[in-house]
Amino acid sequence: METFELLMGGFATALSFQNFFAAAASAVLGILVGAMPGIGSLAGVALLLPLTFKFNPITGMIMLSAIYYANMYGGAYSSILINIPGDTPAVMTGLDGYPLAKQGKPGTALFTSNIASFIGGTIGILILTIIGPGLARFGLKFGPVEMAALLMVAMTSLGWLLGSNPVKGIVATLIGILMATMGFDTVVGTPRYDFGSIYLLGGIPFIPLVIGIFGFSQVIEMMELRNKPPEFDTDRLTLRDSLLTRDEIKRIIPPSLRSSVLGTFVGVLPGAGATTGAFLSYMQEKRLGKNGHLLGTGRVEGVAAAEAGNNSAAAGAFAPLLALGIPGSGTGAVLLGGLLMYGLNPGPLLFQNQPEFTWGLIASLYVANVITLVVALAIIPWLVKILKVPVSVMIPAITTICIMGSYSANNSLYGVVMMLLAGIVGFFMKKYGYPIAPLLLAFVLAPTLEKNFRQALQISDGSIWIFFQKPIAAVLIVFLLITVVSPIIRVVIGKMKTNSKGENV
Repeated sequence: METFELLMGGFATALSFQNFFAAAASAVLGILVGAMPGIGSLAGVALLLPLTFKFNPITGMIMLSAIYYANMYGGAYSSILINIPGDTPAVMTGLDGYPLAKQGKPGTALFTSNIASFIGGTIGILILTIIGPGLARFGLKFGPVEMAALLMVAMTSLGWLLGSNPVKGIVATLIGILMATMGFDTVVGTPRYDFGSIYLLGGIPFIPLVIGIFGFSQVIEMMELRNKPPEFDTDRLTLRDSLLTRDEIKRIIPPSLRSSVLGTFVGVLPGAGATTGAFLSYMQEKRLGKNGHLLGTGRVEGVAAAEAGNNSAAAGAFAPLLALGIPGSGTGAVLLGGLLMYGLNPGPLLFQNQPEFTWGLIASLYVANVITLVVALAIIPWLVKILKVPVSVMIPAITTICIMGSYSANNSLYGVVMMLLAGIVGFFMKKYGYPIAPLLLAFVLAPTLEKNFRQALQISDGSIWIFFQKPIAAVLIVFLLITVVSPIIRVVIGKMKTNSKGENV
């Protein structure tokens, strides 16, 4: 009851004219920034930070939080329409969103993305409201040992969860791991796999890699097939045709709910962030969903799982930020800097000493979520018109976006070169049936896994038994062993049954 009263007081603060206008303007700005490849929430929040200096702390933090939150919506747009993720969490959205667009259903993909984002964000904020501080303390139980065990479970699932050919999926995963290890060692700082190039000492930048492997590879494919007629009638791309059917609504609700709970939990974990939330949510749907085996072919379930996962993770990240002062990502670190800039010390006492600020900020997330949904749905009729643009115009336009996005990632031509190389690699991977998603998943997860695994071994003086001494890690390792061994057991049992039938005959 006390929490409800505090939240109502927070809504009174959030719905004041100044704060409501700040949330609305930042929500629109967040969508636009999110849809621009190469910028992302980190750069967007960092760029907005100086604009908030003249506002009071509540209004300033509402603006920063709203642009971060709305960015999760906007990142899906370019991913669905032109196969170039606006932000890293949107990588998974494009796996099913872009195939849907190619099938003549871009509006369906966009509607699904927005509705799932709203569901994920709402559930994430509700969990933050009810058990935020307690959930943040639970997240602290995930040290290097537990995080390494969790990521090992994720890594072993990549090869056969994503891609019709498990061998090709595993090869793509190993390539991703190899690429992730280039540059300086994450623990001791020694260079490796740099081939004498000073540019490779910093590793392969993720944004140019994603833009190239998705976007520029698409440009090469479009040039190869430029004389091929359109796969669908672009004249029928209307708003009415984009509305979700009753069957599609029923199909997106379960993955949205599952991914919202998982994404919120992942968002609370130190260093995980919305990207990991989207990746793990998609993998969960691939394994548990009724149509999980069809994900990657253009299914609304895949779009819903990814978007609900990244939006709920973005909401969940506020729990450790406010309750413990621990940022869950780079964007969280900028938000923490904003809190400290205003003289606010995040931690357990923040809820007691600054209730107006804390609950006003939480209430503003609800407001920003609704505003962002309205704006996002309203612009769908204009967005779907992108696919009516002729290929002769799309090729130079997408190429320009790829170059600008990859250059802006680190303000260097090195990013553009890596984007071009990644585009060529991505084109040939698609052509010969190698799935791209396992490569990107491994590239994202491998550095975090390596760092936590090596820290765990340093804690135990090199003993792997530490993974069985920690209760959470032990459960995850047992699950990992079952996951790895069960397919082998099934194959052996199948061969034994076949042999016994042959002997009986």
